[in-house]
Amino acid sequence: MKLIPMTIAALMIAAPAFALVPINQEKTINGTLRSGFIADAIADNCPTMQPRKLRALNELLKLRDYALRAGYSAAEVRAFVENPAEKARGKAEAAAWLAQKGAVPGQTAAYCAVGEAEIARGSLIGSLLRSTR
Repeated sequence: MKLIPMTIAALMIAAPAFALVPINQEKTINGTLRSGFIADAIADNCPTMQPRKLRALNELLKLRDYALRAGYSAAEVRAFVENPAEKARGKAEAAAWLAQKGAVPGQTAAYCAVGEAEIARGSLIGSLLRSTR
């Protein structure tokens, strides 16, 4: 009989881990990574935008810590960020977001305009960029 309360307590403590959504569907993780992919695309396509590499590294470390606190294992996090299919998905989502903002490949001015707007807005995307204009 003493084992039942201990078992119930252990299950209650472990319950949040059972409720985790797959890491590739977690909104905060995916939203932050998408912002990084968007900033990378802007920096790659706009000659007056440069990536803030230390800021990006800091954001990745904060995101890793968030994922670990949420209950994902270090192996899950590593597998997710190193997965080529997930990287391709993230880049495709970034391209779609940029296209909605008017930035399409070959139009450097449009990428620059989006980057400048994000910097002015103070968004995560903007914080990952530096304008050299």
